[in-house]
Amino acid sequence: MALHIGFPAALFYYSHFPFWLAFFNRLGIEVVQSPPTTKAILDDGSREAVADACIPIKLFHGHVLTLKDKVDAIFIPRMVRLNKYTTFCPKFLGLPDMVRASLANLPPIIDFKVDACRCMGGFWSICRGLAELLGFGLRQAWAAYLEARHHQNAYQKLLLAGYLPLQAMAKLKGEAVEGTVREGKLNLAVLGYPYQVYDQYISLDVIGKLKKMDVNVWTMEMVNPSRLYRLSGRIPKRLFWHYSNLVLGASYHYLQQQNIDGIIHITAFGCGPDAMVDKIMEMDIRRLSNGRLPFMSISIDEQTGDAGITTRLEAFIDMLLQRRGNG
Repeated sequence: MALHIGFPAALFYYSHFPFWLAFFNRLGIEVVQSPPTTKAILDDGSREAVADACIPIKLFHGHVLTLKDKVDAIFIPRMVRLNKYTTFCPKFLGLPDMVRASLANLPPIIDFKVDACRCMGGFWSICRGLAELLGFGLRQAWAAYLEARHHQNAYQKLLLAGYLPLQAMAKLKGEAVEGTVREGKLNLAVLGYPYQVYDQYISLDVIGKLKKMDVNVWTMEMVNPSRLYRLSGRIPKRLFWHYSNLVLGASYHYLQQQNIDGIIHITAFGCGPDAMVDKIMEMDIRRLSNGRLPFMSISIDEQTGDAGITTRLEAFIDMLLQRRGNG
């Protein structure tokens, strides 16, 4: 009987799920992902997580709870580093411990450390150690690693081609997905940590709302990560955090694109790194564009209202159209 491993659809899910799905499936392990976010999932996570946690961390706890009685183990890697420049947020580093301390009666948690910078073989060394932990041999581990790398590369190509993460994951499964043709009246860059931008519930589906307003949406996943890291070096001192540098790099990239009409930053209330990123973005966009490029910040938490976000987006779009003489 196949081992069932749970994968919460939150945090690093939007960046790395295709890799780990392919890896575990090649080993004959069935991956069970949590369902899309609902109010009940967020409420359950908020009730159980530590009080000062940001909404993405609370949400992760809720997703873990949806899996606890359905799987043999839950995969919560300890995300440390993917390169020599940056590390993940401290809450990522301590995530397995936070979940264990907050939630009772969980199945075993697989909290293998992901620190690609310390491993000579990068992700191969990590995959080899994880496969060994699960009782698989070197040949099986190598085959699973190659399969995972192939799927992750295919996923990255789809993101660069303009597909959003959930669209790209569906396309990898062979499902019919709408194309990436852009015919909207405005072009907006919507930036932020992927687990805040792409979770349709906590982001209040900002991207979906903008598309209904006839807006073309551009995101940081549509830019090569190597370019994002290079551009993030424009600030005097590179930030410590992985996703923070990617978001800053994306803001500098879209500042250089003549077709972009404005930038929206989706940020989580209570996130320390995000507060710093938001301020740097605001100041640098104003300075580097000489006030040409409008910028709006949207802060989300459990209390953020859908109607308020819609009103702000409509006002922002109206302002942009008036600037172009189309209002």
